[in-house]
Amino acid sequence: MKSNYFITGNAIEELKKLPDGSVDLICTDPPYNLGKDYGNNIDWKQWHEYGQFTLDWLTESKRVLKNDGSLYVFMGVKFISRLFLMLQELGFHFNGWITWHYTQGMGRTKGFSPRHEDILYFTKSDDFTFNNDDVRIPQKYFRERNNMQGANPGDVWEFSHVHYSNPERVKHPTQKPEALMKRIISASSNKGDIVLDPFVGSGTTCVVANFLDRKWIGFDINPEYIEMSENRIKKEINMLDSIDPREDRTPRDLKKFDEAKQASLLLSFAK
Repeated sequence: MKSNYFITGNAIEELKKLPDGSVDLICTDPPYNLGKDYGNNIDWKQWHEYGQFTLDWLTESKRVLKNDGSLYVFMGVKFISRLFLMLQELGFHFNGWITWHYTQGMGRTKGFSPRHEDILYFTKSDDFTFNNDDVRIPQKYFRERNNMQGANPGDVWEFSHVHYSNPERVKHPTQKPEALMKRIISASSNKGDIVLDPFVGSGTTCVVANFLDRKWIGFDINPEYIEMSENRIKKEINMLDSIDPREDRTPRDLKKFDEAKQASLLLSFAK
């Protein structure tokens, strides 16, 4: 199937053009229906209209996913519970509710300030791709029984926003961190697989998929965002625009283990 391209168009109509069972991973950040200005359109529908719109693109997404494929959807708090039920009703298999924690955000004077977004992780079947070794996090403490490659990162992730002062920031209101997308794509696809983002926005999903030697497809209704994405994908990524701070840690007590290992080796040589 054709891949590595962007298209300006309606996500539902473009999804209909893809063959059944042709995509390995869908990772997307659709409109949240909060009235956000996306340049050539305002993210606002009546809630029943938004519900039908969501149902339509999810139905097409399930059709184009391979049987071992996965779907990750970012969503705001006002609709995420309904989205969860929709995915179950469509026959997707629930595999995780991920909380993306970020350290800065809008402040509130009444109520608690929001500091997270949610990502729903569903699969098409119980037989799905998951590369645990590709996303492990170094252990906080070393124990011999621990996997030296690290631990599963869990379902609470800490990545900073791509701040407006960041040179990697582009003119898109909801640009997602590259390292966050790297974790999703590394875990739920393999080299050469096709990664689709039907609401590609600033292009981060496809940029990171390309960086990881995956094939990719991106749709967006805004031609300016498609142009933005095309420009980004032409640039070579030397380093990601964010990291999970746990990825740089060295397990505590590792030195004690090294010393014990050396002593054991010396003892075996003496024998």
